[in-house]
Amino acid sequence: MTSLTDLVTYCDTRTRRAAFKDAPGAINGLQVANDGRATKIGAAVDAGLVPFQRAVAAGVDFLIVHHGMFWGAPQPLTGPAYERVAELVRGNCALYSNHLPLDGHPEIGNNALLARSLGWKKTEPFLLHEGESIGRLVRAKVKRAELRAKLEQLYGRVIAIECGSAAPRAVAFCSGAGNSAVPQLAVAGADTLVTGELREEWFNVAQEQRLNLYLCGHYATEVHGVKALAAELAKKFGLPWEFIATDNPL
Repeated sequence: MTSLTDLVTYCDTRTRRAAFKDAPGAINGLQVANDGRATKIGAAVDAGLVPFQRAVAAGVDFLIVHHGMFWGAPQPLTGPAYERVAELVRGNCALYSNHLPLDGHPEIGNNALLARSLGWKKTEPFLLHEGESIGRLVRAKVKRAELRAKLEQLYGRVIAIECGSAAPRAVAFCSGAGNSAVPQLAVAGADTLVTGELREEWFNVAQEQRLNLYLCGHYATEVHGVKALAAELAKKFGLPWEFIATDNPL
């Protein structure tokens, strides 16, 4: 058994939570408290009623998510909003959210781990947001066909738009939604981006600017960070942990 305060402090420090200016209303950090103690850690990509139900059923009382409950203006705790909070309270499950800090972290971030899963350990910052990097970049020559094959092996369904070099010398990574990353490719000296999803108009841009764009799924590219933070936290404090999957195809 570990104190909730110790777990939150470790997560805040490890991810440098306070250094990142996130989306308005994101409220990174502890979003819902419990009785102050934790016996099992959980990790999930999204805050939602089903992930909360599965976490509580698994005995999780400290749940780390990438997408938290709050993104806009305050809303009444009625209907689905009430049910989400009520499930956590009834299950004595604390909720900790970590968004952009867990995208850009050079060791346990989504993008660093995505690059590592493809065989690259050395990455550099990419895609600055309010002074902090939220993506990663690899400078290494790779055959486009090999990159695509590895991504398909990891993620299964991959949308590949291949209008760039057949042998890129740099590959950029932006987990989740990569719309803000595409305009920064030329600045970084790259023509290849691995991301989760993109808006439709980037297809024409890829043709015109000769880019390679690989879309592997928003959810799928953002499982890495929460898993790594939960595993590290569990080892540090001697607690069990579990990934709470929801099979999100988007």
